[in-house]
Amino acid sequence: MTDSQSARPSVTNLRELEEWIDHEGVRFFKIGVFDVDGVLRGKYVDRAKLCSAVDQGFGFCDVVLGWDMHDALYDRVEVSGWHTGYRDAPVRLDLRSLRRIPFEDETLLLIGSFAGDYAEVCPRTILARTIEKAAAMGFGVDAAFEYEFFLFDETPHSIREKGYRDLQPVTPGMFGYSTLRSSVHAEFHHDLLDLMEDFDCALEGLHTETGPGVLEAAIRYTRGLEAADRAAIFKTFTKVFAQRADLMATFMAKWSNEYPGQSGHIHLSLADLESGENAFHEQGAPSSMSETMQHFVAGQVRYLPELLSMVCSTINSYRRLVPGMWAPTSASWGIENRTTAIRVIPAGPKGQRSEYRIAPADANPYLAQAAALASGLRGIEERLELPDAILGNAYEAPSAQASALPGSLREASQALRASTMARECFGDAFVDHFSATRDWEDREFRKTVTDWDLSRYFEII
Repeated sequence: MTDSQSARPSVTNLRELEEWIDHEGVRFFKIGVFDVDGVLRGKYVDRAKLCSAVDQGFGFCDVVLGWDMHDALYDRVEVSGWHTGYRDAPVRLDLRSLRRIPFEDETLLLIGSFAGDYAEVCPRTILARTIEKAAAMGFGVDAAFEYEFFLFDETPHSIREKGYRDLQPVTPGMFGYSTLRSSVHAEFHHDLLDLMEDFDCALEGLHTETGPGVLEAAIRYTRGLEAADRAAIFKTFTKVFAQRADLMATFMAKWSNEYPGQSGHIHLSLADLESGENAFHEQGAPSSMSETMQHFVAGQVRYLPELLSMVCSTINSYRRLVPGMWAPTSASWGIENRTTAIRVIPAGPKGQRSEYRIAPADANPYLAQAAALASGLRGIEERLELPDAILGNAYEAPSAQASALPGSLREASQALRASTMARECFGDAFVDHFSATRDWEDREFRKTVTDWDLSRYFEII
């Protein structure tokens, strides 16, 4: 790929897009939207269709908002269903998301957001509106995601043939930050780094984590909606990249009882739009925390139990939230404390930020960032006071210091549905729709006989 091809173009209208397509020799056009679970749903279109979609929008069957990640239809939602006839939902493409797909020659990618009435339940739009609220309060939003994912020497066919058991990790043993492992598999690391650089999703860091075949990638921070776009693209195309190499990457929150779960931590800070300075930093204050940051973190802690289902949105997410497995188990915060849900990082005037450690790798990046941001902004609005910081092991903190979190997706969904804050920040349509989709996920799980059921009860009971 040439330097001109790898650069993100500054395209603001249809005329500029067509000029760029001609200049770059692009012949294939892929467009898509991210669904409720953060899965990219898309298709190829020809040039005429692309131009029409950019100019006037296009229709995408509303079933994308009315089915789960395995294309099973939700049964208790209003936005989409047999009662709508599964009509086309309007979508607007965002030219700011324009990218070439590095391993697909002469191919571009454009991401869209649902419009019209469907905008009320569109994850990308929910985040965009939360960022707009921050701007109205005088803040720009800087964010970055970091992801852990396991890599297996398997294919989509082999994992099914094995029933997802006895899978072969790319590397053996527990070996975090291993120079040995990353050097032996240097080609994969180099190629992934190059791929994400070409995608304008550059990685600030990439290393092995503790567990067989597990890697952690830190995506470079950026302003606004672009941070979640980068996160969603990273997850999608890391899986694509792995499968093209006859490997499998998983972002499940916890795939094995034997190893820690996989995180999708979100780093957030606010910038004063007038001065451009980090609104979280105050020189000389305890831990350099400004009053704005104190209120922001207080809001994140206060509203975490109500918004948890937007962050931990699968049944499997709650397998990760167990003591001693590097994941928080309460609504808590601390200074440089990796056992708390919110970690305050005093990193100077440019790097002062909060780390939303509750987030798992399987979260929808748009909804997780929206929850982390909206709760913080509400804390600023309400001038909430911080509870005591957790010192030491948060797993052993008394209940007076840290609020309990819902223990299952069902409980978390009920908390979201009952949340006045969530309805005020995200709207009734979103809360009702998203809660219904999580209830569906819970019901699908509860009617399933698992391996645990069989080994627990088959013979003995």
